[in-house]
Amino acid sequence: MSADRPVKDMRIKIPMTVDELIREMKDSGGFTSRKLSDAVDIVEKMLRDEMCTVFLSFPACIMATGTRGVIVELARRKLIDVIITTCGTLDHDLARCWKDYYHGDFFMDDAELRKRGISRLGNILVPDESYGLILEEKLAPLFEEIFNMKNSLSTREIIDAVGERLDNTDSLIYWCHRNSIPIFVPGITDGAFGTQLWMYWQTHRKMSIDLFKDEQDLSDIVFEAKKTGAIIIGGGISKHHTIWWNQFRGGLDSVVYLTTAQEYDGSLSGARVREAVSWGKVKETADEVTVEGDATITFPIIVASVLERIGDQN
Repeated sequence: MSADRPVKDMRIKIPMTVDELIREMKDSGGFTSRKLSDAVDIVEKMLRDEMCTVFLSFPACIMATGTRGVIVELARRKLIDVIITTCGTLDHDLARCWKDYYHGDFFMDDAELRKRGISRLGNILVPDESYGLILEEKLAPLFEEIFNMKNSLSTREIIDAVGERLDNTDSLIYWCHRNSIPIFVPGITDGAFGTQLWMYWQTHRKMSIDLFKDEQDLSDIVFEAKKTGAIIIGGGISKHHTIWWNQFRGGLDSVVYLTTAQEYDGSLSGARVREAVSWGKVKETADEVTVEGDATITFPIIVASVLERIGDQN
């Protein structure tokens, strides 16, 4: 890289839009601010490209926060094509359709919270009646209705069938059904939704979950795509399943990682894009950036800036 691009001071004005601030960050030089600006440019480019199939992968934790609304907005506008996530995403999305979560903090007395029937997710409080109890109450009759129609379904089909039966515009599952955005959950049994499926299976042994149908559908999407791009929040199974399948078409054409994980321990979650290039999961020529930071901060800023640029495009 040649040293021919001068660092410029950011100019703050009042009023100032999110995108105006992001554009000031682009020339500021350091440090994560420029990465944030680069991420906006890459996401804007992939969303504007009609040939690009856009993947969004993320862990469940952010669905317990208000960041859920940012993901819902992308689905509502049909700006993403595929979601790969965890079982907890289904849990939190559905639970919050029927009950509230509450503000807490990281340093509360956890033993006391358990005595009160409250689980803590970071600084979010989840009462038992807002999670497992309500999910059991609501999902049991839904599964009865869904599996009475067909005994064997993929996770994508089960989630879509649940979305068809929702009437809540705050729900991601609702909007994904309405806009035909598939949700894939490769670890479907690792959460309350999956446990409810298992409980239903206890008395309905003809019921089965066709995981290979999920993989076939995902394979078709990947191989039929002219280009692929991904916004990958966090790590774990959601991240890996996204980049894993994209290696079979020669890698992602563009990708934005949002992470707090470190790479020194060799973890998948902490691995940077350059490591994925070595596996063929991301193309050597891909537009890419890794933004270090809490996704409940970085992701809404990126999306707000991009939406300001592209307007009502979908």
